[in-house]
Amino acid sequence: MNDNKTSKNSIVAKFAVPISFLILFFLAANFTDCDLVTFWKRRSHLTDLVVDMIPPDFSYIQKILLPLFYTIQMSVTGTVLGTFFALVLSPFGAANLEFPAVMRRILRIVIQILRSFPALILALTATFLFGLGTFAGTFAITLYTFAIMTKLTYEDASAAGKKAYQALRAMGTSKYTAYIHGILPEIISGFLTNALYLLETNVRHSSILGYVGAGGIGLLLNEKISWLEYDKVGAILLMLFLTVCVIEYFSRYLTALIRKESMIKKEQARLLLLFLAALFLICTFTLSPPDFSRTSPQTLRNMFAGFLHPDWSFFFSAKKDGLGYLLLETVCIAFIGTVIGAIVSAPLAFLNTKRFVPAPVSVLFNLVIMAIRSVPFLVYGLVFIRVSGPGAFTGVLTLAVCSIGLLTKRFTEALDALDLRPYHALLAMGGRPLPAICHSVLPQLKPVFTSIILYRFDVNLREASVLGLVGAGGIGAPLIFSMNQYDWEKAGAIMLGLILSVWVIDMVSEKTGAGN
Repeated sequence: MNDNKTSKNSIVAKFAVPISFLILFFLAANFTDCDLVTFWKRRSHLTDLVVDMIPPDFSYIQKILLPLFYTIQMSVTGTVLGTFFALVLSPFGAANLEFPAVMRRILRIVIQILRSFPALILALTATFLFGLGTFAGTFAITLYTFAIMTKLTYEDASAAGKKAYQALRAMGTSKYTAYIHGILPEIISGFLTNALYLLETNVRHSSILGYVGAGGIGLLLNEKISWLEYDKVGAILLMLFLTVCVIEYFSRYLTALIRKESMIKKEQARLLLLFLAALFLICTFTLSPPDFSRTSPQTLRNMFAGFLHPDWSFFFSAKKDGLGYLLLETVCIAFIGTVIGAIVSAPLAFLNTKRFVPAPVSVLFNLVIMAIRSVPFLVYGLVFIRVSGPGAFTGVLTLAVCSIGLLTKRFTEALDALDLRPYHALLAMGGRPLPAICHSVLPQLKPVFTSIILYRFDVNLREASVLGLVGAGGIGAPLIFSMNQYDWEKAGAIMLGLILSVWVIDMVSEKTGAGN
């Protein structure tokens, strides 16, 4: 009798999670007005727009180069500075390194606050402090990079082996010195790999900062889209694609060196370091200086007062234009976009690696995925709004496509690092590729894929919070409008809501990840 009960309980537990997930998915899809039938009927609007971009206006490329340099400039300087500060401060956030608990709590609170906002919101805030231009954009990218890299690094440090660290501490070495010599060598490879991944991501973030006056190619892109000059938009996106391709392949080369998968001579290593140092110095010292002439002390006082005294009536409002509804819509947009992106990305990842398909096929899909990744997410929003109209469904489509680009890349990296001996053993026994993948590959990938999807959901939640800028639903439009109209109390309420939302989702993600 007890065995029957146990069997029934195990069956219920097995199906409870997927059924609950499906119910949640369909509720969120209904809440965001997902309507694939209407989208399919209006698909010609999308194809017409793509046709308008081809061929791009090649004569316009010479006017793109300088704004493109500003975009790369903000990306390189912001990524390097943010990574450096993360490397210096991250050990204070690691629970196992015995730094004062007060320092750990303060650092983690700061990181939690910074991680709650996309680079675009950080850039808009920076323009009130430093004026318009690339300095504000670089400041925003630095903060964005610092927040992400610090969290990843103190998590890696917490999971690293402590034997070398404890031995150094026993010899009387200070905590920080013991961290540098005992922990950092173990995590430095992953740290540098994460930094290179963020550099590519930051290029896309920097390419839209011009929307809020923070420099780069974003202002030009917004202008040409507004004027319906799609051949020039095509030229801009082509240059962004080529830039992403160069960064992608250069990052792969550097990653292989970091992981010691390839070696170079000492002279070549010195030249490489010299080139990287020169690139950073050129990008940093050619930044536009901050413009404090338009910085109003009264505006800054009002800003901080508004953040400290948010509009509680808006915060607790249950209406459709209240914070709760808008945040729920933002979370649903991010959730549905992530799920759709993950479903499409999983098979694409197998087509994107030479380990499962012929090299020409993987190269073709690799170029397609890079093309998807090179387009800024706000541009996707402006494209899809022509098909589905303004609203949350446009946000879902936007984040789904963006998720396909990034998730396919991360899934492919996981496949490239996989042990394929069980898969090849099943093939040698006469098994077919698809069943062999299901029985030998997918079980190994489940925890890795789950971690990658949860991270992408975290990213999508921040990106969904600004999609309202192009009419794609969520909390973005009210936040940006309130900041531009100096309604700091309302902006403070929205920012507090975003911080709490990201914090709650972080806790849920940690429990979900631990369960896997």
